[in-house]
Amino acid sequence: MAFLLPDKVDYFPHPLLSDEDGFLAISSDISVSKVLLAYQFGIFPWYNQEDPILWWFTNPRFVLFPDRLKISKSMRSYLNQDKFQYTFDTAFTKVMQACRHVKRKGQEDTWITNRLEEVFTELHNQGYAHSVEVWENEKLIGGLYGISLGKVFYGESMFSLKSNASKFGMIKLVQWLDKKGFELIDCQQETKHLASLGAELIDGNTFFNYLKSNIFNTTLKGKWQK
Repeated sequence: MAFLLPDKVDYFPHPLLSDEDGFLAISSDISVSKVLLAYQFGIFPWYNQEDPILWWFTNPRFVLFPDRLKISKSMRSYLNQDKFQYTFDTAFTKVMQACRHVKRKGQEDTWITNRLEEVFTELHNQGYAHSVEVWENEKLIGGLYGISLGKVFYGESMFSLKSNASKFGMIKLVQWLDKKGFELIDCQQETKHLASLGAELIDGNTFFNYLKSNIFNTTLKGKWQK
């Protein structure tokens, strides 16, 4: 049973009360403070433009431990070619808009609504949301964005205009996060793309315990540098 959240109040039920599909709660509003509270406990918004705001906690959870990153021989060879360049926090708005508008196979609608774009842009301005940009000859061809809290990075969405562009960006991000001492990347839902990099399913209770301990870690805010 989904919980109806009160208006203008930052409150969520216990994440492990979500149903078998991961559906947890409904709200009529979404804000920076509400998103920060939700992500702190692994809850994320996912809904269509015409829907009320739906909040989810999927169980089991698809995660990637930075120190367990897998890079195939073919991909490693590809990375060594220096075909693409990457940056952090250089074109957040462009990355988010590309994630919103670039068509994906089997997906007609986007869950990135106007209001969600506004909220994440403000989160970026406050130093919580970050982007990775992938460039080829100064043209943006791939990227991803997400939220950083403590030693956990919560991946939101990625896009690719050329083969391997988003995977390239993800690998560079994971390597950087590992050097910075990050312990976990939340990938939310299982994909073959991320599984090939070493992402795995863990029990929701185990995931929640990681997040509880992460509350005490300092968040690396501000613009990230390579």
